[in-house]
Amino acid sequence: MKKTIACIIVAAALITLASSLYTVDYMDVALIKQFGRVIAIQSEPGLHIKTPFVQSAQAVYDGNRIYDIPQSDVITRDKKSMIADDYVIWSVSDVLKYYQTLGAVSTRAEERIDAAVYNATKNIISSMTQDEVIAARGIELTNMITAEANSDMAGYGIEILTAEIKALDLPEDNKAAVYERMISERGNIAAGYKAKGEAEAQKIRNETDKNVTITLANANKEAETIMAEGEAEYMRILSDAYNDEDKAEFYNYIRSLDAIKESLRKNGDNTLILDKDSELAGILYGVR
Repeated sequence: MKKTIACIIVAAALITLASSLYTVDYMDVALIKQFGRVIAIQSEPGLHIKTPFVQSAQAVYDGNRIYDIPQSDVITRDKKSMIADDYVIWSVSDVLKYYQTLGAVSTRAEERIDAAVYNATKNIISSMTQDEVIAARGIELTNMITAEANSDMAGYGIEILTAEIKALDLPEDNKAAVYERMISERGNIAAGYKAKGEAEAQKIRNETDKNVTITLANANKEAETIMAEGEAEYMRILSDAYNDEDKAEFYNYIRSLDAIKESLRKNGDNTLILDKDSELAGILYGVR
C-alpha cells in the first residue's frame, strides 16, 4: 500500500510539474491564458513556469509568413478585364489583438488577408486604365495595393509587409485583340519616328546642298577675281614691254621663236619652209 501511494504521489508530482512548465521556441510568442483570458505574453525563448491546471500556454509564430492568394478577375477604369495573381508576406504586429479577433488561428487570418488584398487590388486597378496599370506594374503598383490592404488589417493585429502581383495577365479571349492593338500602336509610333527621321535627313540634305552651292559660288567668284587680276597683270606687263622699243623688239623676237617652235611641233619635221617675205624669215635672217 505504501508503494502504491508513493507511486501515485510521484505520478501526481510529475503531472503537476509537466503542467507547470512550458517552452517558448525561437520566433514564437507564448500567450499565457487563465480561464480563456490572456493574462501574460512571454516572448523570451526557453523554459518557463506557469500555474498548473489553471493556466495554459498557446504558441503564436512571430515571424514573416507567405500566403499565395488565388487568382481573381479585376476590371480597369476603361472596362478592360484582367487576371491578377497576388502573393502576400505578412506577420503578427499585435499578438493580443490577433488572439482577441482571430483566435490566433492562421487560416482565419488568411481569410481576412485574402479579402483585404482582393478589395485593394480591385479598387486600385479599377481606378486606372489598362495602359496605366501596365505602366505601374512593379514596385509602384505593389506599394499602392500594400498600403490600401493594410488599412483593413490593422484592427486584427496583422501587418501586410508586401502584397505583390506576381502575374497580371489578360483573359484568353482578349489577348489576341489587345496584342493586335499594341502592335498597331507600336507601328504608329515607329512610323512617327521614321517620318521624323526622314524630315531631319531631308533638312540636313537641304542644308548641305545650300552650303555646297554657296561654297561653289564663292570659289567661282574668287577664281574669276584671280583670273581677272591675272589678266590685268598680264596686260600691264605687256603694255610695259611695248612701251620700251628694245623690250618690244625682244618680245616680238621671242614670240616669233615660239611660233616657229610650235610650227615644227605640229608638222613633226625639222624642216621649215618660209616665204622670203614672211615676218619669220625676216627675223631669222636679220632682215627685220
